[in-house]
Amino acid sequence: MRKLLALTLSMALVAALCAYLVWTQERPVGHYLSDLRINLAVDQGLPADRGNLLGIQPELFPADYQSLERLHLKLAAYLSKARDQGLINEKTIVVLPEHVGTWLMISGEKNQLYQAASLKEAMNWLSASNPLLFLRALISAQGENRMDDAHLRMKASSMARDYQVLFGGLAKEFGVTLVAGSITLPNPSVSQGQLQVGHGALYNTSLVFDRDGLPLGQPQRQLYPIFNEQAFIESGKERAINVVDTPAGRLGVLIGSDSWYPDNYRKLNEQGAQLIAVPAFVVGRDAWDKPWRGFKSASTPSEVSLKPEELSEGEAWHRLSLISRVPISQASAGISVFLRGQFWDQGTSGQSFLSANGEVFANGNARGAHLLNLWL
Repeated sequence: MRKLLALTLSMALVAALCAYLVWTQERPVGHYLSDLRINLAVDQGLPADRGNLLGIQPELFPADYQSLERLHLKLAAYLSKARDQGLINEKTIVVLPEHVGTWLMISGEKNQLYQAASLKEAMNWLSASNPLLFLRALISAQGENRMDDAHLRMKASSMARDYQVLFGGLAKEFGVTLVAGSITLPNPSVSQGQLQVGHGALYNTSLVFDRDGLPLGQPQRQLYPIFNEQAFIESGKERAINVVDTPAGRLGVLIGSDSWYPDNYRKLNEQGAQLIAVPAFVVGRDAWDKPWRGFKSASTPSEVSLKPEELSEGEAWHRLSLISRVPISQASAGISVFLRGQFWDQGTSGQSFLSANGEVFANGNARGAHLLNLWL
């Protein structure tokens, strides 16, 4: 009797395991309906032959990442609208927001993940649907927050491939230089024209693609990850700030609150940066209008006298992003572009803005997708 019971239990366990393994391979695609509209919020200057900075503040949701085709559809619709309005030419530099590539970690997953009520629940579905990838990533995780590290690391190779296919493809399709927001990857680098992932720590990085869809230079790593990301994203301060040549001029990229540090602009000045792109991301639906909580990293520049809570988050971004403020920055123009949308229970805020000749031109409407254009 005991042998029969043991055999029955063993067979039940095997059957359950087989059913689970079959379930992990299933990827049914749910119905997709997304708003492809985008409004021109800021159009500053007059068309000339020097090109333009074009920021795309998208409004994105988890379902937009279910497949590469879906995300391409939405971003291409935004670019098509810009082209229809005469905002795209061979010298156009398009700038996308921070972490627009990081969410590629949820591409190709089950409907339950996209329908989850919270980010935590969604990540549980991600782990359960990819048990071997998750376990291998958890073993390799290096951050203090090993779970978040593993979730970002587990699909790094496919994320890097999709990032280059999508954003390099968009750059070539529309004939523009494209600052592809940012993506979090383990020790990324470009080798023989391809974005590669390595071993070691995770870095929040940005890559620029030229009009042929090829990477310009090496990935720019974020120098000062914010507090709530330092447990799984490493500082890239040991690497130099990159400046790349584009048809519109020499371009530097500062990720997120890296744009708050005066010394970063001095380094860009030394390399002759004429234009500065800032892919950015602010978590919290109403965070833009709430009191500023101070520098989001362990380091506070000595030149900055602002104190926490004496102004709003949005006002701090305008004050601290020193683009075009001589003598700190000698660049002629810059743009800060924020990711908008709703990622489960994680709302976003941030209103993109342009800067030229010491003036700031802001997007005053926080809702929806927006284009911001600055003629150079």
